[in-house]
Amino acid sequence: MVSRTTDDYQAICLAGCAAVCEPAFWAGFDRGTPESFYNYFLQLTEYEPARAAKFGLPHYTWLCINPKEAEDPKLAEEVISFIPEFINKPNVLGIGEIGLNKNSRNELKVLEWHIDLAARHNQLILVHTPHLEDKLKGTKLIIDALKSHPKIKPERVIIDHVEEHTVGIVKDAGFWAGMTLYPESKCTPARAIDILEVWGTDQIWMNSACDWGVSVPLAVPKTALEGRARGHSAAWIDKVVYQNPAKFMRQCKKFKLPAV
Repeated sequence: MVSRTTDDYQAICLAGCAAVCEPAFWAGFDRGTPESFYNYFLQLTEYEPARAAKFGLPHYTWLCINPKEAEDPKLAEEVISFIPEFINKPNVLGIGEIGLNKNSRNELKVLEWHIDLAARHNQLILVHTPHLEDKLKGTKLIIDALKSHPKIKPERVIIDHVEEHTVGIVKDAGFWAGMTLYPESKCTPARAIDILEVWGTDQIWMNSACDWGVSVPLAVPKTALEGRARGHSAAWIDKVVYQNPAKFMRQCKKFKLPAV
């Protein structure tokens, strides 16, 4: 939401959004100093929760150095070193979105550092998988890295941006699967419902992309409408858009939803 206007907060409130869960992500340009990340984490843990509260929305976040900016291990190491200062903030759910972008050695090294950080501090993990032709290879590398750490529990990890060719290996390995909804890339509402119809509704959720590119904060409610148009029940839709993400994030005791 740091990339969105307050009009978007109004729109998602009108659509029935109960809370915002915002990962640390690429800012549309590569940040070059540790100080820029430190200020970004302050924005995610202090300013943005206050802005969301004006609309009655709880705001939660995740912290990391995004895979797009993980090619510089020295910078990444410095950024990771001060993440523990923020972990106990009341709106921090865990470490994310970590992962791979181009499947490089440096990215994999930084991913392993993040995994170890999450394990040492008993944090939930949110994972970014690469785009297009690198997705399958990257997803397999990520699963291997997660399984290589003895303290990581798959049920406390969500691997995001799954598509038709990766959702199966993620769920079969015991991890949660996330579908990121975009109007032009990743999953459209129709593709997301297709995936749910094939793979079922257990350990999977959908999330609206809200970033600096073409994206739609209302993508999840629009996908709910797609499910309803195909004849799926209100309970089926509610499980995917509300109950599943709530179940995963309630593994962090700080996550609370307002009473309906």
